[in-house]
Amino acid sequence: MRYWWVNQNQTHRQEIQGGYLWSPRRSQGDRRNPFYESMREVAPGDLVFSFFDTLIYGIGIAASHCYECPRPEEFGNAGMNWERVGWKVRVNFIEMGNKIRPKDHMAVLSAVLPSKYSPLQASGNGNQGIYLTELSVEFARALLGLIGRQAQELAGALQQPQIVRPAAESADMEIWEHHVEQIIEESPDIPDTERQALVIARRGQGLFKERVMRLENACRITRVDKPEHLRASHCKPWRDSSNEERLNGENGLLLTPSIDHLFDRGFISFEDNGRLIISPVAHEDSLRKMGIETRQSVNVGVFSQGQRAFLDYHRNSVLLQTQR
Repeated sequence: MRYWWVNQNQTHRQEIQGGYLWSPRRSQGDRRNPFYESMREVAPGDLVFSFFDTLIYGIGIAASHCYECPRPEEFGNAGMNWERVGWKVRVNFIEMGNKIRPKDHMAVLSAVLPSKYSPLQASGNGNQGIYLTELSVEFARALLGLIGRQAQELAGALQQPQIVRPAAESADMEIWEHHVEQIIEESPDIPDTERQALVIARRGQGLFKERVMRLENACRITRVDKPEHLRASHCKPWRDSSNEERLNGENGLLLTPSIDHLFDRGFISFEDNGRLIISPVAHEDSLRKMGIETRQSVNVGVFSQGQRAFLDYHRNSVLLQTQR
């Protein structure tokens, strides 16, 4: 279990009531942001301290890994400059009866403030440039002690199996991808045959699959080679791609459905040299049951130059990874 601090001043009502965290994937100018990248490290069962209006309002229990999701409509005018698709983590928030003001307790907290990415300034004021940052065990325990029994009992309960909503992640993205499909289907500038090919490509079939099969002849992991058992999986996800990229065979790998799921959700990826990358947040026992060797290095073979370019996007924007 890991501990996190989230600053929710702009969107606290929407996130707490909706039971989630949401951030852009990048800062303006397509720059990496360590506090958005932290979203990719959260795992079910992690504890999240919710801070806004100078108070620790509540504590959340993460109920999912991070996944791509459109900017919530309920944000309204908040964060209008944020990108259209970002990171989302399902979190079950619980309001604390004792809402502490960290600034009033710096005699205790100053000794455990991190030297890097601290959510609080030495004065006790919040660092508003931070969205989500990890806390040390010592810092988290100090906060739990200050909040009191309710928080301590909640943290203790995290040792028990958590309730996770596994269908919610795919539902969010299904709604968004359906919206993108509608835009494609209603566009007068796209010929009918291309429009059909673009929609079918979302499911890893049709013209896109035909083009991928010119480069690939089997699942890179399981070696299944019967086309009817394979999907053409986008390295740069269909939802993020241009229409040209959606049909580009070099933007694809042939994968069995279970491996496609792991690849699409960022639990696995590949180096340019073919080495399999397993996300640190992936459940290794589940991966082994799905046909992935986790106890030793795996190399799935070389990729074309075009595939390597799309895999670079996958590693940087889809793979769930620890940045430390």
